[in-house]
Amino acid sequence: MSTSTYTVVGMTCSHCAMSVTEEITAIPGVENVDVDLASGQVTVSSGSDLDRSQVQEAVEEAGYQLAAS
Repeated sequence: MSTSTYTVVGMTCSHCAMSVTEEITAIPGVENVDVDLASGQVTVSSGSDLDRSQVQEAVEEAGYQLAAS
């Protein structure tokens, strides 16, 4: 299993976190998404390595941005 952590900019409430979680969970291979709203950190666990662009696209679909890495 692969685990990656990203910082999402603009999440301010539980609804924000839920939207981001739903979009990232829809990526094939994603097994778990854990959002820490206070820090903006999103930890994604998947059965294989995810491409950052897949996560970025999902986060943008939810209406937010990934912080530059």
